[in-house]
Amino acid sequence: MQISRWIASAATAVMLAISAGSLSAQAQEKLKIATEGAYPPFNTITADGKLVGFDIDIANALCAQMKVECELVTQDWDGMIPALQARKFDAIIASMSITEERKKQVSFTNKYYTTPLSLVALKDSDIASTEPAALAGKTVGAQASTTQADYAQDVYSKAGAEAKLYPTQEEAVADLMNGRLDAVLSDKFVLMDWMKKSSDGCCKMVGDVKGTETEAGIAVRKEDNALREKLNAAIDAIVADGTYKKIQAKYFDFDIY
Repeated sequence: MQISRWIASAATAVMLAISAGSLSAQAQEKLKIATEGAYPPFNTITADGKLVGFDIDIANALCAQMKVECELVTQDWDGMIPALQARKFDAIIASMSITEERKKQVSFTNKYYTTPLSLVALKDSDIASTEPAALAGKTVGAQASTTQADYAQDVYSKAGAEAKLYPTQEEAVADLMNGRLDAVLSDKFVLMDWMKKSSDGCCKMVGDVKGTETEAGIAVRKEDNALREKLNAAIDAIVADGTYKKIQAKYFDFDIY
């Protein structure tokens, strides 16, 4: 009788282990990724509610490489890192610059693109340089909680400019077009896309801001080292096999890696 009970207990334990392993495997087969949805051409939402952009294509390519299912969700930029820490999703692919301050809160993969900051101004503006002195007495817009917001506040404000911060990039450029700002500071590639597609000829590209080139990476929770390394391996793989270049060519006619 004791032997029968032991066999039954052992069988139950094995079944529970198999079940747990199955559930774990299922959990690993799906990766929940957050993006903003308001930062074209990297991530934006179409009129019919579809998420599109460079970040979205990269996310899907990485998931395909890792053989996991991608679930893409949107999250307001200001709440992006807190929501990751609260386990609302597994990773952030939202053109997030790798900074020392952010690295205190999350872990980053290797870069998946590199960009400098640039400045745009109204076309009849007398702003002819991105140097701080050229912005004295001007109002410069930027998206809050970004590297451009930090630069506007830490550099341009100290030189006599007013830094005005917005929840989204789209709101900042809308105020520029309406004459409520003298200039907008942002990711060069975002501004180039906006100038080409949506600026209605209102503005001019003043130029790149020296010394502001940053790398965008994928953010994960600090404890998720295994996921970070899997993502790093997938980034390397899509760069090596040409997938990255194909995605890049949809949005840019120059190298951003």
